[in-house]
Amino acid sequence: MPTETHAIVVFMTAASREEAGQLADMLVNKRLAACVQILPEMESVYRWEGEVERQPEVLLIAKTLDSKFADLETAVRAHHSYEIPEIVAIPLSAGSAPYLKWLSASTSEPEQTPS
Repeated sequence: MPTETHAIVVFMTAASREEAGQLADMLVNKRLAACVQILPEMESVYRWEGEVERQPEVLLIAKTLDSKFADLETAVRAHHSYEIPEIVAIPLSAGSAPYLKWLSASTSEPEQTPS
């Protein structure tokens, strides 16, 4: 069962820099990730429909909480150009306390002030 305080790193690929930017903006704006880094184009080699493929891709690295993963995956799948996008997460075994506090605050809904 996910806990609110367990930080994860999510790796995703996109077909282009433009798509990666759109996904990153969406995830941060929806507070599904505190930060998304977009790395330059790389070449991916993989098997698809029985053939070995080589395609340029862009890597996204998102920092979030494991409690946000299901919503992050749903959002990415809804906006991604791939039939089966890569969306994989690994837990953070350690991190600086101030960074983890920021990560948690950045993925939480802002507090409402009474009117």
